[in-house]
Amino acid sequence: QVQLVESGGGLVQTGGSLRLSCAASGSISSINAMGWYRQAPGKQRELVAVMRSGGPNYVDSAKGRFTISRDNTKNSVYLEMSSLKPEDTAVYYCNVMVTTTTGRYLAVWGQGTLVTVSS
Repeated sequence: QVQLVESGGGLVQTGGSLRLSCAASGSISSINAMGWYRQAPGKQRELVAVMRSGGPNYVDSAKGRFTISRDNTKNSVYLEMSSLKPEDTAVYYCNVMVTTTTGRYLAVWGQGTLVTVSS
């Protein structure tokens, strides 16, 4: 079993910054990708940023403002968000693609953390 624990959401003013953190634990053999999704009220969940072996990828709206990073020693992924806008308001979910110690390939989701950007 694999668990994710997220932290770092909150309320921030337009133009402000936040840092989200996500730590994976459990029966992990390897982590293949780590990323962040978000879901705004009334909208579908969308990929914000993902870190794979080839490097990071971002949704267009996040480019230049958000930075995803990964600490393999801690099985953790981070999302540094700056120049935040009201349209960034959403629940942010960590997603990790893992291979377990029993050889299973899983997509694991965090519980979500709310980011609210006030205008």
